[in-house]
Amino acid sequence: MTASDDLLRLENQLCFALVTAARNVVALYRPILEPLGLTHPQYLVMLALWERAPRTLNDLALDLALEPATASPLVKRLEVEGLVARQRSSEDERRLEITLTEAGAALRDRAVDVPHQVMAAVGMDIEEITTLRDGLGPFAGRRPDLG
Repeated sequence: MTASDDLLRLENQLCFALVTAARNVVALYRPILEPLGLTHPQYLVMLALWERAPRTLNDLALDLALEPATASPLVKRLEVEGLVARQRSSEDERRLEITLTEAGAALRDRAVDVPHQVMAAVGMDIEEITTLRDGLGPFAGRRPDLG
């Protein structure tokens, strides 16, 4: 095999490692999030809303690196579950704001242990997780020092 052949081996592809890792991470979260009644994408929406609410769908989608058309069904499902509410903005009634319900805000207390469970499942501590996350920054479209 030549060096160029080695570069084309599947196991040497960054894209394959990232896609496989992403699939495995989502699978790892599934049993951890199940008792909370959340899927992984719904968990990400809730994380964003726990940080700041109310917010518009476009703002939420931007923070989650999703298209609004992809975020909208997630929000609707969370609304059906009673975790979020969509309401007209008091400043501009043309805008719909997504806010947490009491149940959605209370769910945060139950979710606090999720990162610890993930760390335990992969056998990594907070420093190792932080290093890995920050190393992925260039591939996630943001610089590692921006959080």
